[in-house]
Formats: sequence, structure tokens, C-alpha cells
Amino acid sequence: MGYVNYEVNGYVAKVTINRPEALNALNGDVLKDLSDTFDAIDTDAVRCVIVTGAGEKSFVAGADIGAMSTMTKAEGEQFGKYGNDIFRKIETFPVPVIAAVNGFALGGGNELAMSCDIRICSANAMFGQPEVGLGITPGFGGTQRLARIIGVGKAKEMVYGGRNIKADEAYRIGLVNAVYENVEELMAAADKMAMGIASQAPIAVRNCKKAMNEGLQVDMDAAIVIEEKLFGDCFETEDQKAGMGNFLEKDKSKKLKVVPFKNK
Repeated sequence: MGYVNYEVNGYVAKVTINRPEALNALNGDVLKDLSDTFDAIDTDAVRCVIVTGAGEKSFVAGADIGAMSTMTKAEGEQFGKYGNDIFRKIETFPVPVIAAVNGFALGGGNELAMSCDIRICSANAMFGQPEVGLGITPGFGGTQRLARIIGVGKAKEMVYGGRNIKADEAYRIGLVNAVYENVEELMAAADKMAMGIASQAPIAVRNCKKAMNEGLQVDMDAAIVIEEKLFGDCFETEDQKAGMGNFLEKDKSKKLKVVPFKNK
């Protein structure tokens, strides 16, 4: 893909937005490459995905303002839907997705990070939804996901005021899970986290993601029904038999032998 690099190491895939000359800003071409990259991931082989940006300055600095500056109302709405559809695809992707935020994550960059399951960042990271300063609202889910992640009051403060926050505040309010001194440490931590997730039973991990994502959108009575179904779905799989068998044998030398997701 022209603006997105893709590589696989074992069960872990890495997706890198590669437009460093524009701080990895999102335009139609970048979004298309990102969408096509996720469509091409072999989810029978990949168990965790890392999303990051090329270089050390920026994860994704935002959407391309030059490209947006001449849009009509209809074109703006269409562009918002295009980005939202892609970010929703990432949010509901079958396997966990980690955002390794290496620098600016503003506007569409913050929205991309929030569509991932877990966010970690380098100390130079900067987060925000500065769209009101450009005369627009966030358009790729920023008004919706930010409030769900950090709470309504803090999200409104950031969005209404177009206020950016540094890595330490992002950690304090729960927007990111961890902060690392530099990009090298960040990427090493992302790899370690992804490999840890990939070492678990893939059917169980996927069902956990599905249960949490879907359960958080409904009331508790409906949510526990979702969990019950996905809990039951794990039984009679090779993963469940091996995992429980090893536990009952109390043989700590044995590792859980997991099989590809398709072999249920």
C-alpha cells in the first residue's frame, strides 16, 4: 500500500501510516490504504495488530486540512462517513488492535487511536480534538468515543475548548494505558504486549473483545446474555480442552497449545 506499510512477525501484524512528510495526516488516499490493509489481514493467522505512524514526531497529526478546506456540506458529510466506516471496521476487527502513539495524535489521529482496543504512547505524544478552531466538529467519532473512554465532562472540556493534552495527562485521565520515555521503548512495549495477547487462546481472546464491545452498548441484562453466549461458544474447542487439561494436570511446564481460529 502506498501510504501504509504492513508487516507480520509471527502472530503479530504491524500497520504503519507512512506519510511522514505530512506528519501522517489522513486524506482519502491514506484512509483507503488503511482500509485495504485491514481488509487484507489474514485473521486465521494474525492474533494481534499494532497500529503506529512512521517517524518519531507523529502518530497521525489529523485529517488533511488542505483536502478538507474546499469541501461542500455534502462532501464533508461523505468524508466523515468514509472515515467513520473505516475506524468502526478497526474498532470491531476480530482480533485486538493496539495503538502505539509516537507523537501527535490530533483530530483524526486521536480518533484513530480511540478506535483501537488499547492505547500506549511515547512521552512526546500529544492528544486532542482541535477541530472547533477550524470551524468544524470532530468527524471520525471524536465526539462519541472520547466521552466513552474518559468521561463526558472531561471530553466536553477538550472538544469544546479544542484543548490538546500531553502524554502524562492522557495517562492520568485514562486515555492511554502507559507512557514510555521514547519511541524505541514504546515500540518494544507494544511488541511485548501484542505477543502476550497472541500467546493466549485466540478464540477466547476474540470472544472477550466481542463480549466487551457489544456488551457496553446495551444494558446489563442484555450484556450478560451476550457474555453467556460467547462463554459457551468457547467450549468444545481445542483451546478449551488443552487449557483446562493442562490446568487439571497441574503441569506448569506445558504451554497452552492454541490452534488457528478457523479450527473450532
